[in-house]
This record gives sequence, structure tokens and C-alpha cells, in this order.
Amino acid sequence: MTIAFFDGHNDTLLKLLEVAGADKERPFIEGMPGAHIDLPRAKAGAMAGGFFAMFPPPLKATLEQVAAAPNYSTGQLPPELALADALVSTNGMASVLLRLERAGALAVCRTAGDIRAAIAQDRLAAIFHIEGAEAIDTEFRSLDVLYAAGLRSIGITWSRANAFGTGVPFRFNADPDIGPGLTNEGKELVRQCNERGVMIDLSHLNAAGFRDVAALSSHPLVATHSNVHAICASSRNLVDWQLAAIAESGGIVGLNFATGFLRPDGRFDANTEIELMVRHVDALVEALGEDGVALGSDFDGAMVPTAIGDVTGVQTLLQALLDKGYGQELVRKIALGNWIGMVERVMG
Repeated sequence: MTIAFFDGHNDTLLKLLEVAGADKERPFIEGMPGAHIDLPRAKAGAMAGGFFAMFPPPLKATLEQVAAAPNYSTGQLPPELALADALVSTNGMASVLLRLERAGALAVCRTAGDIRAAIAQDRLAAIFHIEGAEAIDTEFRSLDVLYAAGLRSIGITWSRANAFGTGVPFRFNADPDIGPGLTNEGKELVRQCNERGVMIDLSHLNAAGFRDVAALSSHPLVATHSNVHAICASSRNLVDWQLAAIAESGGIVGLNFATGFLRPDGRFDANTEIELMVRHVDALVEALGEDGVALGSDFDGAMVPTAIGDVTGVQTLLQALLDKGYGQELVRKIALGNWIGMVERVMG
């Protein structure tokens, strides 16, 4: 059985931005060895669409290298990124996304209706998302431009500080309670997003910032790619009170496939069993209910289990949920329906 799915987070646009030459769309359209997602494999794996992140990179290093660095144990945050530098990379990734749309490879979707229309036309449905708001100035002029281009989802921080708030470090055996809450500009960013129908992503945000969003936002609380801290004590994962707050708001969490956020030992190790992913789903369903759980792979931004491999391996996880006793209706909600429902509630 093949089940269509919608993915809460990927970093494929950054991988495409780093392709040499001007034609950065062709590898995605024709096939890109070494990547987790390209168009041929997305279609083969029944990927209906997803949140395509624009992440302004802090350094030339993979997540595994960051996690293996000495500051992983001390909880230090990477340095802040200048607005000008963030604009260059964010605009570059936005350009790749829009060129892919012009080439017919995908459709940039602004509403749940757009997603349904793209799926009906057998086009990959893409939500324009930024991961870390460094490209937004504190007068929100660039927000107006990005919104007009299709931006509908914002992760206020990546794992560093910016003008709006502070992220969590990549630290194992630690919780997200580190650093101050949102700045005044960060609180205004929440209001701006609420007014526009832009989803706020709490993945990477620290505990104080999470509390500020929960107190200010009129939207359901969403973590697009995070896991359960009680199973894997990474600072990137959600502790019990955060899960309870998300549940109370009617929000949603997307299961992160990154092995270091799945494993009880916190190791980035591709030899990670699918059963661990199922265990996190079990805990998320228990905490959030059947409408509060989805997928948020972190493809092209993280090491994923070998048994998953790439986008075609998502069906292996969905089959594991079926084998565990999850009914087809619930698996289809986790795979696709819950994200579409959340998009409808926030974006229309």
C-alpha cells in the first residue's frame, strides 16, 4: 500500500542553492544523487508536498558536524547572522523555489485549497517557509516582500539568537530552557504573522520564547520538526509542558527523522531502527491526540535512519505504523490530512 504524505520540513532548497552554476533547478527536476529529495523520487515515494525551508546557513558544516563539535556538550549557540548575509541566501533559495514553480516542478501554495488543487493536478505542493527570521528586518519591510512572494510559515529562530529571539543549542541531555524570551521585535513579529495568516514554527525556539508565542499567538502552536524529549533528551526536543501547551491549543508536531533527535543516546547514527520512530509517534499521539501528529522529516538537513534513506523510504515508516496496529485512517491523517487541516486553520 502506498500512502500520500505531506512533509513538515526539508532543507532541499539550500542544497540546490549550493549547486554550481546558474541552472540550479535541473538537478531537482532530473534527479540529484546525494540528496534526500528530488522530483523523480518525490513522485515515486508518493510525496504530495511539504514545507520547503529557506535556511540561511551559519557555516559550511552538516548538522552531524555541529553536533560533534566541542560546543555541543557546553551548549554554546552559533554566532548571529547579519541581515544582509541572510537576505542574500534567503532570496537565493526563494528564487530557486519560484523557478521550480515556473518550470512546472511544483506549485507554491498559499492556502489549503491550493494544496488540494496541486495534488489533484499531480504537482508537488510547496509551502514557502523560512527557518530563522534573520532575513526579516525589524521594520518588517522584507516581511511584506517575502509574504507577497508566497511566504506562509516562519520559524522565528534556528539554533542561534537573532533580532527576534533565541534558539536552543544542539545539546544532548539538556532541555530547551536556555536564554531569554522573545524581544519586543519578536513579539511584534508574532502579531504580524497572526494578522497575515502566517504559521509560526516553534521548532528550534527556546523555552522562554515558546512561552511568549503561546501567550501572544491566536494560532495553534506548531513544531514542524521536533520529537519527544522524554525519549531523546536533546535540547531540540519537546518537554512535557510544551507538548501539553501544543495539545491545549489544538496544535501539531511533525516527527523529525534526524537520528540524533530520535535515539535515547542522542547519537547521530544512521543505524537507527524504525521502531524508535514509531515509539516517538506513539508518545506524540498520546500527548496530542490523533489530530496533532504529522511528519517533519528534516530531509536534506539531517542524518536519517538507513532504513528510510531518502524520500522514498517514508513508506517504510508508514507501513511500520500500520504493522503496529494504527488504522489506515489514522496513518493517512498523520501522513497528509493533519498538515492540510492545520494549513486550512492558519492560512485559509
